[in-house]
Amino acid sequence: MALNLRGRSLLTLEDYSKEEIELLLATAREYKQMKQAGIPHATLNGKSIALLFEKTSTRTRCAFEVAATDLGIHPTYLGQGDTQFGKKESTEDTAKVLGRMFDGIEFRGYAHQTVVDLATHSGVPVWNGLTDFFHPTQVLADFFTIEESVKPLHKTKMVYVGDGRNNTANSLMIGASKVGMNFTIASPVELRPSEDLINEAERFAAESSASINFSDDLLSAVEGADVIYTDVWVSMGEEDKFAERIELLRNYQVNQRVIEATHNPDVKFLHCLPAFHDTNTVIGADIHDKFGLDSMEVSDEVFRGPHSLVFDLSENRMHTIKALIALTL
Repeated sequence: MALNLRGRSLLTLEDYSKEEIELLLATAREYKQMKQAGIPHATLNGKSIALLFEKTSTRTRCAFEVAATDLGIHPTYLGQGDTQFGKKESTEDTAKVLGRMFDGIEFRGYAHQTVVDLATHSGVPVWNGLTDFFHPTQVLADFFTIEESVKPLHKTKMVYVGDGRNNTANSLMIGASKVGMNFTIASPVELRPSEDLINEAERFAAESSASINFSDDLLSAVEGADVIYTDVWVSMGEEDKFAERIELLRNYQVNQRVIEATHNPDVKFLHCLPAFHDTNTVIGADIHDKFGLDSMEVSDEVFRGPHSLVFDLSENRMHTIKALIALTL
């Protein structure tokens, strides 16, 4: 029977099968080809979606807006100061209002329960653009980029380096366990995912023949890797933790030494962005002044180097989000 995602929300990849993830990636591939060929694909004219943002964003907002517009959908951006959401109006009431006006809702914010409540009460598909626990739309783009530029997912060894319990690491682990990937989190023991989530990933891995591993020995962990992935050491909303995380993760920077330790001349580097790879930002300059670091989670040499696919990945957010919107609407 053909797969049908119409009416489905995407809150976490826990709820999607391997075959459904593969359908999303295959559809994204078709949309990317049409975009590059200049073939119009406004197949959802007349629909509207709400983009509800508690946290600011570059890639998530732009990807949803361009993807929606390409499909003929009207996107309405609702920032933190644009609604009564969370101030005078509950999540449930907001969900019911938006669900009567829009055909779908994207949410990017803090508590994962908020996106769950939006999906429960809105009556329309809800897409998780990032919460404190999961970032599934990012992982769809990660997997698409790997298939496009590296090798099939089930033949890929990916090593995630750094804060192994943030939303991206959580979603990568769950996604990898679904699609049969060889996946390792290289991090201090203190920064591994929760035991409950690890147990869940291992259950999925038993079905897909994935391999889910953990190590605090960075150079040993990356040997033979096809993909090295990292993310910021301090997530949005945790800005008071820079000193603590730098102390824990100083030796987990992805630099040329780590690339060479893979013993794979074709290894690729991915990062969901933004990245602290130099001092050309307010935060980067401040970290340099306080801690003497020219970069944090990734060196500028690797970020700008021949192994890096970070801007291919950034573009692919648009194509995978377009596939998600189209298939669920």
